[in-house]
Amino acid sequence: MATPATWDGNAMSQSDMMEKDTVLVLDDKDNVIGSASKKDSHVFDTKQPRGVLHRAFSVFLFDESTGELLLQQRASTKITFPNVWTNTCCSHPLHGMVPKEVDTPKDVADGSVMGVKHAAIRKLDHELRITSLEASKFKFLTRLHYWAADTVTHGPKSPWGEHEIDYVLFYTIPNKAAISEMNPHPDEVDAVKWVTKTQLI
Repeated sequence: MATPATWDGNAMSQSDMMEKDTVLVLDDKDNVIGSASKKDSHVFDTKQPRGVLHRAFSVFLFDESTGELLLQQRASTKITFPNVWTNTCCSHPLHGMVPKEVDTPKDVADGSVMGVKHAAIRKLDHELRITSLEASKFKFLTRLHYWAADTVTHGPKSPWGEHEIDYVLFYTIPNKAAISEMNPHPDEVDAVKWVTKTQLI
């Protein structure tokens, strides 16, 4: 089942998104080989002890005037990794979206990855109400293949976790006024803060 092109995160609960969002299932070389619901891809059990490998992205938004990075604290109501402080925005490109969020091997090879960048625009709007960024201005740095069980929330036998090839995206704004519209979605984000490199380390 493809994710509707008219995706509206404001009209869906956390459970709705887990059931309805359709992530890009990958092989170990980052080729798209299928689809799965967000829920099914994040389940850790005896059948799939590391979940299902899928594509993701991580946005790091910087204030050029201060060198600070915007962090968010995931909402306490999130199903996976609640309350965790993380980078600006993390999520998944989805099947069936307009603009298209599925990048080809050629897109990855030439570094354009506009699919992932469109997904980042969609989720920055949903999670943080940031609407003033342009997809073409993201800088794609690299990809990381990792997995992590949510043991902090659910203990050593956690039924939830991440198994992703994660696309790292940087974006620099001239100053904080450039995203004055930011207004975090309470179902997604409990808090935000800007940190310097020294504070982060």
